[in-house]
Amino acid sequence: MMFETRNLEVGYGKIKALHGVSLGVNAGEVVTLIGANGAGKSTFMKTISGLLQPSAGEIYFEGERIDRLPAHQISRRGLIQIPEGRRIFPLLSVEENMMMGAFFRKDNAVKSDLERIYADFPILKERRAQMGGTLSGGEQQMLAFARALMSRPKLLALDEPSMGLAPVIVDKVFKIIKDMNAAGMTILLVEQNARAALSVAQRGYVMETGTVLLHDKTSELLVNDRVRQCYLGVQEGFVS
Repeated sequence: MMFETRNLEVGYGKIKALHGVSLGVNAGEVVTLIGANGAGKSTFMKTISGLLQPSAGEIYFEGERIDRLPAHQISRRGLIQIPEGRRIFPLLSVEENMMMGAFFRKDNAVKSDLERIYADFPILKERRAQMGGTLSGGEQQMLAFARALMSRPKLLALDEPSMGLAPVIVDKVFKIIKDMNAAGMTILLVEQNARAALSVAQRGYVMETGTVLLHDKTSELLVNDRVRQCYLGVQEGFVS
């Protein structure tokens, strides 16, 4: 297994936010973690990236325990997160934002990677000199993807990539996720849009109040009564 958390517990002071969360991602998979606001999803993402320290439990990445490492060492190992809200650098150009993704790289392929990613995101090439903060929300999400890809991630962790985007842009974002996975990218997707997330992932975890309640193949979660009623907006007894 490429990535795994074991009985992870995290708190803010005396308030516990995660209660024994165990989750795993195999190489080449898209695994999604779904849940309502306040379920603990963002706390989980901050913890696996080293921004929060667990009070108990363990985190493993490629067989190495990483839960006591600082955030920059975790990212150097190839666990790259696109945070909620995208967090691009608004006063840097599109290309400068992308190059920030290659900050730790020492190889000679940065320029060729830049051109390859421009080919995948032609709108960014058109606006390479434009300040990141002047892009639309959808374009900023594309830039966040591009910046992350410049770091050559082994595992790409996405925190609410559809948040605040128009439905037509959301469709494009999830197509990009699907295409990246088809090209071999391993992805952990945390998302409130359960239907979209389950449509691109192979397995899913359902979190409520800091606890994983369900874990199954997405084909099974899509027909699970609790998931349908709570997350997919399907009433009991209604057949779509």
